[in-house]
Amino acid sequence: MSSIGLRIISLRERNHLTQETLAGSLGISRASLSHYEKLRREPDFNTIQKIADYFKVSVDYLLGRTTNPNMVLDDNVKDFVDHLELSDRNIIEKFSLVIDGRGLSEEEAKSFIAFVRAERSMK
Repeated sequence: MSSIGLRIISLRERNHLTQETLAGSLGISRASLSHYEKLRREPDFNTIQKIADYFKVSVDYLLGRTTNPNMVLDDNVKDFVDHLELSDRNIIEKFSLVIDGRGLSEEEAKSFIAFVRAERSMK
C-alpha cells in the first residue's frame, strides 16, 4: 500500500489544498495526514473510503491497484450485483464466474465479492 501516500499528495496538490484543509474535511488530524503522505502510517479502511469519496476516485486507485482514478463497474455487472442476495458460499457454489474467458478461482471469487462490498460501502 506504499503508493497511497503519493496518491494522496498528488490529489491534494492537484486540488490546491493544504494538509490542514484536507485533514479538516476528512475529520482527521493534520499530523495523521502527514504521516500517510510520508508513508509513516497507513490509513484505516474508513479513512481510505473518506479520501476516495472526497476526491471522487476509486479505492483501488488510492491503493495503487489501477492507474484509472474513475474505475467503475460496468452497468450489467452493477445491476447483477445490486440484485444479488446470496452468501459468499452460495455465489461460489452456484455460479461459474468468468472474466476474460477464464473461470475465477474460489480466492478470486472471494476478492470479487469483497470488491463489490467495498464499492457499495462508498455510496
